[in-house]
Amino acid sequence: MIGKARNALLTLGLLALSSPSALAQTQSPSVACGGDLAAFLEGVKTEAVGKGIPADIVDQALAGAAIDQKVLSRDRAQGVFKQTFTEFSKRTVSKARLDIGAQKMKEYADVFGRAESEFGVPAPVITAFWAMETDFGAVQGDFNTRNALVTLAHDCRRPEMFRPQLLAAIEMVKHGDLDPATTAGAWAGEIGQVQMLPEDIIAYGVDGDGDGHVNLKKSAPDAILTAAKFIQSLGFTAEQPWIQEVSVPDQLPWEKTGLQPGMTAGDWFALGVTPRDGNTSHNALEASLVLPQGRKGVAFLTYPNFKIYLEWNQSFIYTTSAAYFATRLAGAPPYQAGNPEPGLGDAEMRALQTKLQALGHDVGKIDGILGSGTRTALQKEQLKLGLPADGWATPDLLQAL
Repeated sequence: MIGKARNALLTLGLLALSSPSALAQTQSPSVACGGDLAAFLEGVKTEAVGKGIPADIVDQALAGAAIDQKVLSRDRAQGVFKQTFTEFSKRTVSKARLDIGAQKMKEYADVFGRAESEFGVPAPVITAFWAMETDFGAVQGDFNTRNALVTLAHDCRRPEMFRPQLLAAIEMVKHGDLDPATTAGAWAGEIGQVQMLPEDIIAYGVDGDGDGHVNLKKSAPDAILTAAKFIQSLGFTAEQPWIQEVSVPDQLPWEKTGLQPGMTAGDWFALGVTPRDGNTSHNALEASLVLPQGRKGVAFLTYPNFKIYLEWNQSFIYTTSAAYFATRLAGAPPYQAGNPEPGLGDAEMRALQTKLQALGHDVGKIDGILGSGTRTALQKEQLKLGLPADGWATPDLLQAL
């Protein structure tokens, strides 16, 4: 799960991977890091005690703490998948996951009912994240959480991001919600069935099963309600859609597509965009028309609630897949894939980004990924070339440039 803190964490992580100078700019001189581990931990203890955590609890939390070299290796090797939307969504939104998701929503119907009544978040939205993050708790990670956070807080790449998470983990030890010796999760410190960082667990944790603790690893009710409260904090509005599959006409102002403001669903309907489910009741809501693989592929209208997906994870392909997954759990049919034009391979995409950069566009890092910056630049060049500006990178477009 990538929440507010993790979003910033990954942004800085990708920046730090780009150059040593970028790394230096992200470091805060006021945050102690590196050096002798014992001295570093003593500094953490002093800070934790200063925040009101008893010294004996801090000692318990840090006893046996060690640097995990595998965590550092994972941190240095961060990458972003380069699959298309259809490839990724067909793999992640499987029949097995849909069936299990339906079973889970039935099994925990009372808990999901509480999640919606208290936080305004419907069961399909929570369940889709639950599935995509850990396969409903089956794959939660095997890195010792305390050691992972000690490692990343001690490392001088992003101490300002991970030291607060380490202190929050110590706070969880105080509450009896984290065992420093046995609690395990993802390499970056996320814990539990919906993969949350310690600061977010403390801020949004809900004791769903009434045992006096927030245990996101073992308690599905805790995980469901905590996820609901967190999603609400990201701005989810009750009883509003998040994404809707649509059919598009042959002619549209394609340059207006993409995740940009300025249009309502009604504006798109007036231009001939047609919801597959026939529901046009949300015509007054702001809506963006997104084309993951261009105008000849699947098309979606995204509504204001879609923004919570972008807060959860910065990958457009992941977020669109998660939002689509939630609609399937809510009863929508499989999307119509259409017949998208072939895309570009890694080397071709890098060549395209290099060309766009040479033309004066800011596409960010030359990474072979069709991200928002590259899509926006493509639309501008497509307009200049008199082509439909749908932001989809094709071999013909590369040749035209």
